[in-house]
Amino acid sequence: MRGHLALLTLCLGVASCGGGGGGAPGGDGCTGYCQTNSPQRLEVAEVQQVIAQAVAEAQAQNIGATIAVVDRSGNVLAVFQMKNAGTTVTVNSQRNTGTGLDGLAVVPATMGAIAKAITGAYLSSEGNAFSTRTASQIVQEHFNPGDLGQPGGPLFGVQFSSLPCSDFNTRYAGGAADIGPKRSPLGLSADPGGFPLYKGGTVVGGVGVIADGQYSLDLNVDDRDRGVDELIAIAATSGFDAPGNRRADVITVGGVTLRYSDVGVGDTATGGRNTLSYAAASGSGSLLAVPGYSAASIVTGTYFAQAQSGYAPATEAAFAGLDAFRLVNADSTPRYPPTAGKDGLLSAAEVTELLKDGIAVANSTRAQIRQPLSTPMRGSVVVVDTLGTILGVLRTRDAPVFGTDVALQKARTAMFFSSPGAGAALQAGGSVTYLKPQGSAGTSTVQFSGYAQAMTALIGVNALNGSYAYGARSVGNLERPFFPDGIDGNPNGPLSKPYPQWSPFSTGLQLDFDYERIAQHVLFVLGAGPDNGPSCAGPPAGAGFNTTVPAALGDGLQIFAGGVPIYRGNTLVGGVGVSGDGIDQDDMVTFLGLYNAGQVLGTIGNAPAAMRIDQLNIQGQKLRYVECPQAPFLNSSEQNPCDGK
Repeated sequence: MRGHLALLTLCLGVASCGGGGGGAPGGDGCTGYCQTNSPQRLEVAEVQQVIAQAVAEAQAQNIGATIAVVDRSGNVLAVFQMKNAGTTVTVNSQRNTGTGLDGLAVVPATMGAIAKAITGAYLSSEGNAFSTRTASQIVQEHFNPGDLGQPGGPLFGVQFSSLPCSDFNTRYAGGAADIGPKRSPLGLSADPGGFPLYKGGTVVGGVGVIADGQYSLDLNVDDRDRGVDELIAIAATSGFDAPGNRRADVITVGGVTLRYSDVGVGDTATGGRNTLSYAAASGSGSLLAVPGYSAASIVTGTYFAQAQSGYAPATEAAFAGLDAFRLVNADSTPRYPPTAGKDGLLSAAEVTELLKDGIAVANSTRAQIRQPLSTPMRGSVVVVDTLGTILGVLRTRDAPVFGTDVALQKARTAMFFSSPGAGAALQAGGSVTYLKPQGSAGTSTVQFSGYAQAMTALIGVNALNGSYAYGARSVGNLERPFFPDGIDGNPNGPLSKPYPQWSPFSTGLQLDFDYERIAQHVLFVLGAGPDNGPSCAGPPAGAGFNTTVPAALGDGLQIFAGGVPIYRGNTLVGGVGVSGDGIDQDDMVTFLGLYNAGQVLGTIGNAPAAMRIDQLNIQGQKLRYVECPQAPFLNSSEQNPCDGK
């Protein structure tokens, strides 16, 4: 393994649909119904068009590029690499931390391009169009990046979701595109140069480009960059560009306007007027087979919200009237119907009620990051038992795809940290050794026991033995490079790294648990070893690996809000997670959905108030358990819906 590591360093509303994206402001009539009323997908000729447009711009910029196109479920439809393109990228936080993934030098460019394309597709919907530049803005240590004294980005940590080792996301089976959501080779990307692709006002996929040899992020949102990755990728979207009234730059979060792109099609050398045919473009390079993702060919995308995509309307009588969707196999059978816990602590009826009530709250909640402003929140609800087993998954219409996996991560995270065995599992995690590029700062080996010890040192008691209940927000508070979050110069939280060693590519415990699995997957794509097993969890993956990931964390940890543990009295029985249109909305839907289910059933509920971690005074601070928005509902003036619950 040491040699291998050395190698790495080397439409609820209007149902009608307007025309295609076009980028022009104005209503397109899409509020989540366009895909089901007028199904769209990427055809082979359209994938060819996207590639040809990218190649034409790359040629005009006198640079080679690697181009990936995916559908909305994450199926890789094609990967094209120009003859003069670099074949590898360097992961570069621009902070020279020497920790985590930061500094890995020979990651295949194909992996970066695919991750960027998947990110553009997964973060977008009929209500919002987000890019990898948007992702860069919302995952850094300050929001906005560079604004000292501000807390971390609202989706801090989301980059380590849809992981290549996930036990939830599906894998390439060869041949035609099939059910998703598919895994991403590097998780979600914050490197500008990945965009969603639209047809008929609805997302049909994404495009990602690597041309500059770097897999990085934008540390300064106060200027306008003209990076070649983004110029080539925006040229590729011509004719499939996002509607102007859905782009990130018309959406605000906490008074901050999001960023979609620093360039437009008009800024490109080709100006959206490409006349290069795919036949001509294909002479500049070739289609690539990427192990685990694609053959050296172009395939047709799936129709999202139909069984072939892995997403379809829920037909169970229990979910009637909710306009709910479920994950399905290609034959329409549900992948995760409500099921009793393997630990015997939750019944199928309780899981069903939890899913119903979560979706019901979401349907009445005003979305934060979606247009038009009167649109209900779209999101995913996931329930797990105390073993981390998935007991049920249910989604609202047009929920962003990334949120399916993230909701599961949040449910597992809240359950795991609230469990009696959390501290012991950290102690048993062993260690992680990652590469230390020559001349860089930081340590190369981390013992997981150190995280448990740091928790006890900060909190003053053993808070990882089941005595306290954690929300996903609470865990996130502890995994920030400054504690409290946003107070520059303070020491790091106990689950994070000190700021000189921290970056979005090295977040602390979250990344350390999965680092070896990601490294193993890079080796696999390079042809230097076997792929990951079917889960991020378990004992060391092979010779030279040291990490034993807790069994309950099969798709990794998540460190932003939207997950809570489930209790029967004082006994932990599971976890529930939500991910959709706004983190405070995620928190509220999770918390109120569980509360409402408890009111109906009289058997389960939120953690007793006295057990919640926000009852502890920690060095003069209190962790947040959940945080609910004021006046959050579409048809109610209720102000503080979580108070007293």
